[in-house]
Amino acid sequence: MARSLRSDRALPEARSLLSPKLGRYVATELRAFPTLMLYNHGVPMEYYGPRKADLLVRYLKKFVAPDVAVLESNSHVKDFVEDSGTSFPVFIGFGLNQSLISGLGRKYKKKAWFAVAKDASEDVMVSYDFDKAPALVAQHPAYNEHSVFYGPFEDGFLEEFVKQNFLPLILPINHDTLKLLKDDERKMVLTIVEDETHESMGKLIKALRAAAHANRDLVFGYVGVEQFEEFADSFHADKKAKLPKIVVWDGDEEYEQVNGIETVSHEEDHLTQVSRFLEGYREGKTEKKRIKGPSFMGFINSMIGIRSVYIIVFLVAVIMMLRSLGQVEEPARVRTAASDGQATSVLEGETSEHKPRDKED
Repeated sequence: MARSLRSDRALPEARSLLSPKLGRYVATELRAFPTLMLYNHGVPMEYYGPRKADLLVRYLKKFVAPDVAVLESNSHVKDFVEDSGTSFPVFIGFGLNQSLISGLGRKYKKKAWFAVAKDASEDVMVSYDFDKAPALVAQHPAYNEHSVFYGPFEDGFLEEFVKQNFLPLILPINHDTLKLLKDDERKMVLTIVEDETHESMGKLIKALRAAAHANRDLVFGYVGVEQFEEFADSFHADKKAKLPKIVVWDGDEEYEQVNGIETVSHEEDHLTQVSRFLEGYREGKTEKKRIKGPSFMGFINSMIGIRSVYIIVFLVAVIMMLRSLGQVEEPARVRTAASDGQATSVLEGETSEHKPRDKED
């Protein structure tokens, strides 16, 4: 998705800290303290997991566990799901050979939990809502979402299903969830509302979720001006704008508006409007616009936090004050001609009159 900053001059040293995707809002390396990094066989990776002590311990225990867990019974399946927590999606293969997903488990270990269950009893099939095996079940505990893949299990189809299910169908956009988009190459259908907690959001999210089911090549997200004003304003949407506003964002400097369908009206069926929007987008009936760049201070705040900004400003002020106090103004010199024709310099303010040590004719 995103690749660059608006201004290379403003922060040349900060540019190296940014992800090639979503660099405007997300830094991938050290951007604040404390920062947690994991090293897998000597290779550093960013830590996406929970920060509370008990959840952190549970995650690290799972991180050093096998890439793909083998579940021998129904109780093992239940325990595995419970132990996985809610921070990451869970993929369980029922009736699948472990070798089919071992590579995916190793490749995407930092993004999800993977397991295979030897048996798929009727109770398990009911609990995880699939009706035949082999099947790969994906669950998002934090979003209460569930998806099933019945194959084909070759030629990249399996990996494509896994990649599309790292994210929930509808992603609320905030500082934390933006991190999840860094490695996703899909464009986002972004809906900007005034307040995510408003009672009218239920119908809109239902319509967006239905559209997301049928358009898995796109990511669907929403953001409230009340909740993330800086981000919403990047798309020329504020409390004075007509909302909800719907756009397609490439994750970089540009977004697209569909001609005639810039907003979602509350007077008309939401799903019908979203469907027309997607149809217009597919047909290329769009107008490209550039997102508004964040202010210098806004960008700094998003990277390292307001406290660090205050510290930096204070240190810069102290350094400048010390330099100004330490400067000694040297008297300027002026040029004058000596009697022998060679140029000599005297202190400004002195006259050409003879001094006691001057040689007299």
